[in-house]
Amino acid sequence: MTYLFLLAAGFSSGFIDSVVGGGGLISTPALLSVGLPPQIALGTNKLASSTGSLTSTLTFIRSGKINLGLTLKLFPLSFIGSAFGVLLVHFLSPSLLRPLILTLLCAVTVYTLTKKKWGASSTYIGLTKKNSSWFLPLVFSIGFYDGFLGAGTGSFLIFSFLMLGFDFISAAGNAKVLNFGSNIAALITFAILGYVNYRIGAVMAAALIAGSWCGAKFAIKKGSSYVKVLFVVITVALIGKNVADYLIHLFG
Repeated sequence: MTYLFLLAAGFSSGFIDSVVGGGGLISTPALLSVGLPPQIALGTNKLASSTGSLTSTLTFIRSGKINLGLTLKLFPLSFIGSAFGVLLVHFLSPSLLRPLILTLLCAVTVYTLTKKKWGASSTYIGLTKKNSSWFLPLVFSIGFYDGFLGAGTGSFLIFSFLMLGFDFISAAGNAKVLNFGSNIAALITFAILGYVNYRIGAVMAAALIAGSWCGAKFAIKKGSSYVKVLFVVITVALIGKNVADYLIHLFG
């Protein structure tokens, strides 16, 4: 029954994460519920999510929805940032970032809802000196955040590509490439620290691969309007989770 539960949780997580991120809302609590310590749950989740993000990345590449020239240049920033983020977990409490993350998620949601036609079509014209000055540090920062805390990384990456002028489908595809970079860097670091349960991780990974493939195919078929709705729903869910975590930290 435990493995059936993990398979169901992994599939659901992979499906959602492949489109708009936020799959950790399902997979991490599922791993904690079967008795894994928090550090092991986070490391094992990175094993599963790395395979899921790779699957959805390959699916988006085959559909032609990823700008490979751009994402391959950005990949090292996400990778290195995430590795530093995992290392910092040893020295700082993630709870210190929660008020900031909550504020950012609220701003992302409000902006997306008020910009009715935002992300419906692509206006991206390339990286310039002007947009590189804020976009490159932002990619590194989001990679760092994924290694340090993680919840909402996919949403922040999609939002970043939308700001650069991509439509929702292309933003989701490009985000998965960078999310794979931050996931694999975090996984390597967690593995070195001994924080991965490979048996449970393999079960979750199998389910995440299936869910990620189905989610990416479904998103490509349904188009940008579907992705925008799911993006808002998951971001609101992330806000709820961060509010709950913050209140527990304050009063628990």
